[in-house]
Amino acid sequence: MLAVRVTLVSRNVASLERVSADIVRNIKQQRLDMRGPIRMPTKNLAITTRKSPCGEGSKTWDRFEMRIHKRVIDMTTSPAGLRDITKVPVDEGVSIAVTIQQ
Repeated sequence: MLAVRVTLVSRNVASLERVSADIVRNIKQQRLDMRGPIRMPTKNLAITTRKSPCGEGSKTWDRFEMRIHKRVIDMTTSPAGLRDITKVPVDEGVSIAVTIQQ
């Protein structure tokens, strides 16, 4: 049996939850040991810039923010079971990392 950690990262919470629910459903159908999805802290990337390109005029500022959401699922499975679990339709913008732990 393999100890596997699946890490999902996205800027869109709805698509991230949909993909993690599909993976959890596949794991439960195979009746495997599982923990998760564990919600990791959201990263907030913020940038503040001046609106005026030349620096003259009123001092007005733009604030931009990007939030990155992350979910972690831990499980134990066989190599054949891992192939079945990861055959999940993935929405655009969701990245998946599968780590096999020793």
